[in-house]
Amino acid sequence: MDLNADLGEGFGIWPLGDDEALLDLITSANVACGFHAGDAPTMRRVCATAAQRGVAIGAQVGYRDLAGFGRRAIAYEFAELRDEVLYQLGALNAFCRAYRTRVRYLKPHGALYHAAACEEMPAAAIVAAVDDFDRDLPLLCPPGSVLAQLAQGAGMRVVAEGFADRNYLPNGRLVPRTSPDALVSDPQEVANRAVRMATERAVTAVDGSVIPCVVESICLHGDSPGAVAAAELVRAALIDAGVTPTAFS
Repeated sequence: MDLNADLGEGFGIWPLGDDEALLDLITSANVACGFHAGDAPTMRRVCATAAQRGVAIGAQVGYRDLAGFGRRAIAYEFAELRDEVLYQLGALNAFCRAYRTRVRYLKPHGALYHAAACEEMPAAAIVAAVDDFDRDLPLLCPPGSVLAQLAQGAGMRVVAEGFADRNYLPNGRLVPRTSPDALVSDPQEVANRAVRMATERAVTAVDGSVIPCVVESICLHGDSPGAVAAAELVRAALIDAGVTPTAFS
């Protein structure tokens, strides 16, 4: 099972999350590309450390929204969004090349992630950008989403993702971040949910129902409180359950 986390989300003198510690625990790093978070020095630093530790580097692309951390809906034309996604891929890949590695996958962030999950235009723009960049690049996204369907239809590899530290609705979607129960804050509960995703392919929704969760990668948010403690418990719990953390790419 792959373990991914959102990294490189600081900006200038403002750090966010403990990238160094998480890079010792995860197998794939979703690196912010400067639009919703991150900047050039941060991208270089995370790429250098990830390459040194053998962690796969993915481009976490988002809306051009530093002030809103990429979590605000923004109206785009198809071509503009396609080109901004392609721009972010190219920027991160330049830093990867400096350390003799490359971008290994793409994952949308925040509002773009949710829009591409259920709307055709943003999903199609992401698929078009990947087609321009490298059509062999895997896309990390929710199983059964619009993005997953369009990418699979285009012959691209889709990697289904689950969230151990986010609550789910009975329909399989994430509880919106505006809700007080959006996050799972207890590190032990996060670990228990990760093990269930990996071994039973299921997760318990907020109403107590058990829903399918067939995924290849589990996300741990690097900006969540107690992110490192949760990641340590998740990794240890998976190993104890006979599941080896391994990058999908």
